[in-house]
Amino acid sequence: MAVNSPLPVAADLLPVTGIQLGYAEAGIKKPNRKDVLVMTLAPTATVAGVFTTNRFCAAPVQVSKAHLEGLHMSAGPIRALVINTGNANAGTGDAGLAAANATCAALAELLQCEASQILPFSTGVILEPLPVDRLVAGLPQAIVNLKADNWYAAAEAIMTTDTQPKAASATVVINGQTVTLTGISKGAGMIKPNMATMLGYLALDAKVAQPVLDHLVKQAADKSFNCITIDGDTSTNDSFMLIATGASDVEVNEIDTPEYQLLAKAVIDLSQKLAHMIIRDGEGATKFMTITVEEGRDIDECRKIAYSIAHSPLVKTAFFASDPNLGRILAAIGYAGVGDLDVSKLNLYLDDVWVAKNGGRNPDYREEDGQRVMKQSEITIRVKLARGDAEATVWTCDLSHDYVSINADYRS
Repeated sequence: MAVNSPLPVAADLLPVTGIQLGYAEAGIKKPNRKDVLVMTLAPTATVAGVFTTNRFCAAPVQVSKAHLEGLHMSAGPIRALVINTGNANAGTGDAGLAAANATCAALAELLQCEASQILPFSTGVILEPLPVDRLVAGLPQAIVNLKADNWYAAAEAIMTTDTQPKAASATVVINGQTVTLTGISKGAGMIKPNMATMLGYLALDAKVAQPVLDHLVKQAADKSFNCITIDGDTSTNDSFMLIATGASDVEVNEIDTPEYQLLAKAVIDLSQKLAHMIIRDGEGATKFMTITVEEGRDIDECRKIAYSIAHSPLVKTAFFASDPNLGRILAAIGYAGVGDLDVSKLNLYLDDVWVAKNGGRNPDYREEDGQRVMKQSEITIRVKLARGDAEATVWTCDLSHDYVSINADYRS
């Protein structure tokens, strides 16, 4: 069960003019479940994305990147996205690329556009051939189901080990006009995006110039999906797509404008909400943990230390057990790879409890105070390095027995 994350309410998910969503039950891995999603876009839409840095990136990632690059060569606007769950189409070589391209060709024929105007995405088991015949056979059903208010069903259609769909909406007023934003994400394990298995799609109805959207998707990812980790595993399929349908009268054509600042804040806030949903639904998670590293020399070293804490199995299992064995945090800081770190100046806090002072145990720290905090379902770890003004925040979860069980049985 997700940590303090109620189910989205379908009626609260706002349609975004210029995008429709339809799903199908194609039996890709299991029968009687939504496993194919089609999103169709208005011809006015601009699309931008960031993808996994895993060198074994999946075939659909390679094809989507190529089709997005084609936008700059007048290949035509992106008209649709197609996502399947149950099979990652990763580690599948030339046959996998052929399957991804065949999927694009089949949907393009149904929508009467070019295959290069389709972006494919997959999530699921790696090293298994994609049953492209079943996927293609489900496309007509997905098209029949196309609706503007299908966001909840769309979130269900991209789930794998997720225990619940992840979706949210927001609005922002720019120049007196309302811009609507709605997004979905999926992921519960194999999560450490580097732009898990992570997919995210966020749509808005403003007109956004392509260079501006390219900048915004990277900025949003860097402050949201690139700040989460469940198990430190970067997937072969991670993708985060930002879609501006151009259906409203609001235009954002430059980065250095008040309009961009308002839009960027709305996109980042919604992206963070979707990213937090992934952590709260981490496989076997019982606690949502915020790790903030302050007073660093630069953001990179702050993130390096935050991730070192977040990835430590000893830290994560201690939090699962509510065991204030907090020396494990100091150890993780020490091996994070910041070679000139002066630990004699370091201070560590657990929520309101000052645990370590100037590199050693705070004389006023009491273990019962640490245990009180660790029994909470939401916990903040704060590290102060006394090296500068930089800071970074990473979100993670604990590591429980269920994580092992889920991943041991994943292909069953």
